[in-house]
Amino acid sequence: MKNNIKVLLVDDEVLFRKGIAFILEREEDIEVVYEASNGKELIDFLETTTEHPDIILTDLKMPLLNGVEATKLIHVNFPNIKIIALSSYDSKSFVANMIDVGAVSYLVKNATPQELLKTIREVHNVGFYYNNYVMEVIKETVLDSANKRSFEIVLTNRENEVLQLICDQKTTAEIAEILFLSPRTVEGHRNNLLLKTTSKNIAGLVVFAIQNKIILIYD
Repeated sequence: MKNNIKVLLVDDEVLFRKGIAFILEREEDIEVVYEASNGKELIDFLETTTEHPDIILTDLKMPLLNGVEATKLIHVNFPNIKIIALSSYDSKSFVANMIDVGAVSYLVKNATPQELLKTIREVHNVGFYYNNYVMEVIKETVLDSANKRSFEIVLTNRENEVLQLICDQKTTAEIAEILFLSPRTVEGHRNNLLLKTTSKNIAGLVVFAIQNKIILIYD
């Protein structure tokens, strides 16, 4: 059981939160470690416990401290915790804002249980998960921005290959198998990519790749 994915739920709608908890607790590889009703309660818990979750599922609009502000704080103070936004709002501005402040995935509340479980496992295994809609939002907010920056970063052929596979949401083990490398070597290339691109995380690498047309997002 020690390999369970530890999940923390944050939502002020008790019935919805308990419904999500019920779905997750039926899975052998997922454990709900705590439930909070707002961002303040979430931050208070993280600051007073030594057993942090792997993933936080958070709503956006909540009393006392909303999901956006809580995500900003967690991204800075608890960078190893992955945040999945789970919201009723699917407007592009909400999605773009949450990705920008540090969320590694975004789900709307009408998603199916299967989509929820897939997202949690992908985030745990890969570090992020963007469905087609979120990738399209990233494309529009990054590529079509009038203020987008121009990069002059030279990547090696191998780094480009690794980056392509990261953007395909492959795990370290899968990349190692595809490129006939050891997992440790793949981790080394990934760390070099983070340093070269000044990305804070894997999600940042994906944004960099789209911005610099290293990967293509089709209309």
